[in-house]
Amino acid sequence: MTLPVHPSPAIFLPENAPFTPEQRSWLNGFFAGLIALDGAAALPLPNVVVGEQDDGEAPWHDQAIALPERMKLADGRPLRRRMMAAMAQQDCGQCGYNCSDYADVLFAKKETRLNLCVPGGKETSRMLKTLYEELDSEPPVIVLPPIGKTPDTAAAEPRVTRDRPAEAVFLSRKRMNKPGSEKETWHFEFDLTGTGLSYEVGDSFGLFVRNDPVLVAQIIAVLGVAPDFPIGASSLHDALLHSVSLNPAPDALFQLISYLTGGERRQKAKALAAGDDPDKDAASLDVLAALEKFPGCKPDPEAFIEALEPLQPRLYSISSSPKIDAARLALTVDAVRYRVAKRERLGVASTFLASRAKPGDRIPAYVQKAHGFALPADPSVPIIMIGPGTGIAPFRAFLQERMATRAPGRNWLFFGHQRSAYDFFYEEELTAMKTAKVLTRLALAWSRDSDHKIYVQDRMREVGRDLWEWLADGAHVYVCGDAKRMAKDVERALVDVTAQFGARSTDDAIAFVAGLKRCGRYQTDVY
Repeated sequence: MTLPVHPSPAIFLPENAPFTPEQRSWLNGFFAGLIALDGAAALPLPNVVVGEQDDGEAPWHDQAIALPERMKLADGRPLRRRMMAAMAQQDCGQCGYNCSDYADVLFAKKETRLNLCVPGGKETSRMLKTLYEELDSEPPVIVLPPIGKTPDTAAAEPRVTRDRPAEAVFLSRKRMNKPGSEKETWHFEFDLTGTGLSYEVGDSFGLFVRNDPVLVAQIIAVLGVAPDFPIGASSLHDALLHSVSLNPAPDALFQLISYLTGGERRQKAKALAAGDDPDKDAASLDVLAALEKFPGCKPDPEAFIEALEPLQPRLYSISSSPKIDAARLALTVDAVRYRVAKRERLGVASTFLASRAKPGDRIPAYVQKAHGFALPADPSVPIIMIGPGTGIAPFRAFLQERMATRAPGRNWLFFGHQRSAYDFFYEEELTAMKTAKVLTRLALAWSRDSDHKIYVQDRMREVGRDLWEWLADGAHVYVCGDAKRMAKDVERALVDVTAQFGARSTDDAIAFVAGLKRCGRYQTDVY
């Protein structure tokens, strides 16, 4: 059956249809274009959805929930919402979006790269690949803003973005741990003069760095080709140094290896490409280790580079306030170094900054705006900051900001690490802030100073009565650091404090803390 030809698109949606004039006009034109003229068959009309397409809730949006559980929570939701559940839920911006927006652009096919979620790694990219295959079977969907709202086109796109980074100048590095520490933590500073970059406390700094040249040379040696082997307009050496990720080994590399080998080795490579772990070593296989696992297998350099994933930027919480110096930005970063078998593995960005970057080097960078991690709008509101280790980074920025703006609100910092003699970051600054009464209270937890390990959540319970009084007085709570252990332990401690000193049942205490989250009084920057 064919649809009649309409002389005007205006008849598709009447004036009383529940759309704004802009939405109605756009849809009328869209439907008119879909209907075949001169009696031809009509194309299938899309589903038109106003607003969120479901209730908009995201119970899976928690970094500590494992992927299988997140997907269970999203079961039965629209495809784009299940795509969001597949993300790492950190809203870190390394992909260039937050988790929800990345899912939306994948669903709309405005983005086709499924491997941009760095924290989610292979788990996320594999799940997204499965979900992406459903797209062709889904009817087209137009998601319109809720009725009464029109798209916000007023906000100008920032001049410097992830896709258009500026070049910040690397100024300096300073080791934060004293001799004797088991950790390697650095304070880095950058000059933003002339970059067009600006930031606010709570934001993160994204850096495009280079791979370790020693690792690059080792890979080239295993491949058995010249470093200057042409790869497009570049060379194999430069592509490995600047363009592709060398850790972890991607599924596509194992798929390529399976084409070049046979027998049991082929079956192992195919199993690794499918996400299996035949030798229980998959988690330790970076690109070099993958090549060494299949000795004698030498992929064509061009096919090899195509099988690798793009080198993504690394994001770090900014540990300075622009109110102190808008052209200067600081980071507080652990250098990642560990051994697997006989080889030392290196964190790409952390060791680049700690060892290979030189003062004066220009490094492509951008600012990732914070999503729900900012100081209260009212400067008189008290704040409670919980940040062990490098989790102190944004709270140094918060304290600098409150000091520079003479904010009257009280400030309480919980900080912890291994040993007080070696790992007390920014000790002199914090002491001075406490003397100046900018830092109202400082609670310290050292896990290796005694036989009994003490963590920030233990200190919270010890001062639970005072903590509850701050909460009852409207304090905002901020947590920065490890998502899987510390953040969960801190939340559990806050529930315990609420139950004990707020005279609530455990269920009511859990509901109270959930309410703090909903109203923006409990904010996290965890990873």
